[in-house]
Amino acid sequence: METINALGAGLLLCFNWSTISVMMIGIVIGFVVGILPGLGGPTAMALMLPFVFKMSAVEAFAFLLGMTAVTATTGDITSVLFGVPGEPTTASTIVDGHAMARNGEAGRALGAVLMSSLVGAIFGAVAIAVAIPVVRPLVLSFGSPEFFMLSLLGISFVAALSGEDVLKGMASGGIGLMFATIGLDPISGIQRYTFGQLFLWDGIGLVPITIGFYAIPETIELAVLGTSISTHEVGKLGGVMEGVKDTFRHFWLVIRCSALGTFMAIIPGMGAATTQWLAYAHAVQSLDDKSRAGKGAVEGVLGPGAANNSTLGGSLITTIAFGVPASVIMAILLGAFIIQGIVPGPDMLIPEPKGHLSLTFSFVWVIILSNVITVGICFLFLEPLAKITQVRGAIIIPIILVLIYLGAFAEKNAFEDMVIVLLFGGLGWIMEKMEWPRPPVLLGLVLGPLAENRLFLSTDNYGAAWLGRPGVLIIFAVTLFGVFYPMIKSRREEKEKLASQTQDQAVVETAHPGGLRFSNKALFSVVVATILALALFQSRNFGYRAGLFPWVIGIPTLLLCLAQLSRDLWGKEKPKGELAAWEVAAAVAPEVEHKRTANILLWTVGFFISIWLLGFSYSIPVSMILYLRFAGNEKWPMTMIVTFFTWLFIYGLFERVLNIPFPDGLLISLIKGPG
Repeated sequence: METINALGAGLLLCFNWSTISVMMIGIVIGFVVGILPGLGGPTAMALMLPFVFKMSAVEAFAFLLGMTAVTATTGDITSVLFGVPGEPTTASTIVDGHAMARNGEAGRALGAVLMSSLVGAIFGAVAIAVAIPVVRPLVLSFGSPEFFMLSLLGISFVAALSGEDVLKGMASGGIGLMFATIGLDPISGIQRYTFGQLFLWDGIGLVPITIGFYAIPETIELAVLGTSISTHEVGKLGGVMEGVKDTFRHFWLVIRCSALGTFMAIIPGMGAATTQWLAYAHAVQSLDDKSRAGKGAVEGVLGPGAANNSTLGGSLITTIAFGVPASVIMAILLGAFIIQGIVPGPDMLIPEPKGHLSLTFSFVWVIILSNVITVGICFLFLEPLAKITQVRGAIIIPIILVLIYLGAFAEKNAFEDMVIVLLFGGLGWIMEKMEWPRPPVLLGLVLGPLAENRLFLSTDNYGAAWLGRPGVLIIFAVTLFGVFYPMIKSRREEKEKLASQTQDQAVVETAHPGGLRFSNKALFSVVVATILALALFQSRNFGYRAGLFPWVIGIPTLLLCLAQLSRDLWGKEKPKGELAAWEVAAAVAPEVEHKRTANILLWTVGFFISIWLLGFSYSIPVSMILYLRFAGNEKWPMTMIVTFFTWLFIYGLFERVLNIPFPDGLLISLIKGPG
C-alpha cells in the first residue's frame, strides 16, 4: 500500500505547475541537443547542472531527466535522415535507418524508431518501479571477473553486427578495444600510444570517432551519387503509420530489446552506447534473411530504438539504489543529488518522511511524460522531417560538414578532435569499401575502459583463480555460444542455399580459382595486422599494469587479422549480398565516381583547414558560400539564404544561448595579436 501511495504521490509531484514548466524547458533543450550531432547528453547536463541550485528536488530532477530522456529519441532523427548520429547512443540506428531513408522510406523509419523509442522508454521507466527490490543482490553478487567477462560477452555479440562474417566482426571488436587503450593508464599514469601529443592523454573521444566513422563516409557517398539523401520519392508522410504498425508487428522484438537495454544498463558501464549495438545484434539475429541487415531492415531500426531509450531506466536503478553511476550521465546526475542534499541509496527506497520514495517514483513519471510529449511533437513534424531527404545533396552536404566539425569540437572544445574526425572518417570510409564492419569498433571502444579495469582487478585480487569462478564459466559458455552459433547457423543456411542451386552457380559463388591473389582487401588486412604488431611491440615497455590489457586483447586480435589475411589471399570470403535499393537506383560510372570522390575529399579537408585558420564564426559563412556556389552550382539567392540561416542558428545557439564560445582560428589570432 505504501508503494502505491508513493507512486501516486510521485505523479502528483510531476503535475505541479512549476515542475511541468521546468520539465518542458528540459525537453526543449534535450530536443535540440539530440538533433545536433556531437553536443551530447552529458555535455548538456553538465552545462545545465548549475541551474538546479535554486530548484526543489523534484523540479531539479524533472528538468535534468526530462532533458536526458528525449536526447536519444531526437538523436534518432538525424541518424535516420542524414546518417549523422545526433547522439553516440543512436549510432546503430544509422545502419538500417539511414538505408531506409535512402530507399525512400524515411517516414516509415522515423515512425518505427519513434514508436519503438516510446515503448522502450516506458518499459525502462516501469522497470525502475519493479526491479529495485530484486536487483540489489544480483549486482552485489558480481565481482570484477564477472564484469570483465560481461564485456567480452558484449564483444561476442558483434558477430551478428557483421552479417555472416564473424571473423571480421570479432577482429573489428578487438581493434576497438585496442583504440580504448590510447591515453594515460588510469593507475600507473604511463602514456600509451600518445606519440607525445598532450590531447591524447585523455584518450580519443567516442563522439568524434562516431561522427567520423559514419558521417564522413555517408557524406562522401552522397556527393558521389549526386542525388538527394533519398534516391526515391517520399510519399506524403513517407509511410509513417506503416512504421508505427511495424512496432506492433514486431512487438515482441521491441519488448525483448527494451528488456535487453534496461537490464544490461543496470550493470555499470553498460550504457546506451553499448546496449544499442547489443540490441541491433539481437535484431539482426532475429532476421530470417540476414542479407537484409544494413540495407533497410525495419527490425534493425526497432531494436536499437527501443534499447537506447530503455537504458535510462536501467542505469537509474543502480544510481538510485546503490549510488553507483552506471554511465557518464548518471555520474553527472549524482552532482544534482549532492546539490539537493540527497544521498542515493536505501533512503531512496523508503517512504516519506524518513526517505524519498515519492521522489524516486517521480523519476518514473518524468521519463514517461517527457517521452510521450517528445514523440507527440515529433509526429506532428514528421512530414517536413521526411521531406528533408528530398533536399538536393548540394545544399545538405555543406550543412552536414559544418555539423561534423561542430559536433567533434563541442565535446572538449578542442581543434584536435576535428583531426580525429578526419582520421576516423577516412578509416571508416576505407573499412566500408573493404567490407569490414564499423559497429564492432565503436562497441570495443565503449567497452574498453570497463574491460581493462575489471581485468586488472581480477588478476590483482584473485590471480589466475578467477578463471574458475562459476559466474565466469557461465558467461564464458554464453560467449562461446554467441561466437560459434552464428557461424554454424550461417554454414547450415549456406549449404541449404547451395543445394538448391545449379552446380555452375555454386562454383561462381563459392570459389575464386587461381591460388593466391593479392587484392586491396588483402593489403588492408596487411596494414591492420602490421599496426597491431607494432602496437604490441611498443607495449613491451609499458610494464605489467599498463601492458596487461593491450597484450590480452592485442594478441588474439592480431591472430584474427592474420586469419582474415589468409582468407583474403586465398579468396575465401562470403559472397556480397544483394545491393540495397538506393545503391541500384543511384549507381554511377567508375570514372565519375573517382572524380566526385576526389572532389568531396578535398572539400572535406578544405572545411577543416578553413575552420582551423578562421575559426567557426568566420569559416562557416565563407566555406558554405564557396561550396554552394562553386561545388553545388547553386544560385546566389539560395546560397545566401542557406548560409545565413545555418550560421544564424549555429552561432545563436552555441554562442548566445548555450554560451559555448567559438575560439578564433590561427589566422585571426595572428591578426589580433597577443593582446
